[in-house]
Amino acid sequence: MRLEQMTWYEVDGRIAEGAAIMLPVGSTEQHGPMGRIGTDTICAEAVALAAAEICDAIVAPPLAYTPAPFNTAFPGTVSVSAVTFRALAEEVITALLAQGFSGVFVVNGHGANLEPLNLIAGTVAPERLRVRSWWEPAPVNDMRNDLYGDWEGMHATPSEIAITQSLLGPLPPNQASEPPERLNSAFLQAHKGDRHGPPDEHRAAFPDGRVGSHSALATPEDGERLLDVAAEAIARDYAAFEAQTRGR
Repeated sequence: MRLEQMTWYEVDGRIAEGAAIMLPVGSTEQHGPMGRIGTDTICAEAVALAAAEICDAIVAPPLAYTPAPFNTAFPGTVSVSAVTFRALAEEVITALLAQGFSGVFVVNGHGANLEPLNLIAGTVAPERLRVRSWWEPAPVNDMRNDLYGDWEGMHATPSEIAITQSLLGPLPPNQASEPPERLNSAFLQAHKGDRHGPPDEHRAAFPDGRVGSHSALATPEDGERLLDVAAEAIARDYAAFEAQTRGR
């Protein structure tokens, strides 16, 4: 259930029952030749809403303006500093808790959000905040690996493109029809969490916006399966989290 579509009477009743709330967090950045600018936000919100149907959760409006400085050389990317994002996210999370929600469960869709979000956990009671990326549960990672192997890559991944295709239809592959340069394990480790270089340097290294990801392997059918598996896993995690916060 979307928070913005509820009345305050309905919210008041759910808070009285001890409800927690989901908060999707994504980004507004390029996702290669066939990926939508809002891919991370679209995926995070879609997984949260599908999970909410399973576990009867409330989903807050997503946060879509987040750190993506490495992609600002690509048109359409809107990045805010990690400091600004942390301040906004912390205020939103604190406000939700002050309203009376027993906890806030963040469904994340963008690697660069993780460090600021985890820092917030140090200032907000950790038992009332959970940060979980939609791809993080083992069943989702196993499916991504089975479907795409090393071609999942790091950015404009076929898994996230597939989820957007299942929701909004496919876009032409354009340059993504050709596989990108493969990434080695040293690069993957060094750049984990979206630790990429300055914008011009990043675009020169990855001119079509993909980072080791063969986006054209995505299909809407894969996206439906990935969305279902992610929603089930996130719903299980959320239900356990809400039960824990209710029992504080």
